[in-house]
Amino acid sequence: MTSSPLAQALSAHIDPLAQGCAGRDPQALYAAIDAFARPVLGQRLCTVNRYDPGAMTVVRQYSSNPDAYPPGGMKHKRGTEWGRQVLQERRLFIGQGVDAIRQAFDDHAAIASLGLRSVINVPVVAHGQCLGTLNFLMTADVIAPEHVAVARLAGLLAVPGLLAPA
Repeated sequence: MTSSPLAQALSAHIDPLAQGCAGRDPQALYAAIDAFARPVLGQRLCTVNRYDPGAMTVVRQYSSNPDAYPPGGMKHKRGTEWGRQVLQERRLFIGQGVDAIRQAFDDHAAIASLGLRSVINVPVVAHGQCLGTLNFLMTADVIAPEHVAVARLAGLLAVPGLLAPA
């Protein structure tokens, strides 16, 4: 019997995920989450952003491609539909195709230059507050329901990293 891509990802990555959740190094946790999701999502870019609700900004804490999207990069989200949906209402954003990315992100040209055509932005929430976002960008135009489920699970796994002091 062949196991599913999710089962394979879990069995291959459960120890690094557990160590990352239990440890004190958010970067190790984020890298483990990135590695866990890749066999299922096939993401080409994974980032984690910390949310500052007062300033309505997100600051990149982790990037799987630090040359294109270095940690420390900040984006202002006040007055944006994406910011309202993901950060304030704590709802997923699923962008399928270049038009969806163009409408949601100021840096759509940089995203397109990497060949990325879809995105899942997961609000990372604990204790009723959005702590930040976990973001997966893929080359495929269409996102399947199982991809959303894996991204949501990954968002839960990111909570300990974003609860840690910055």
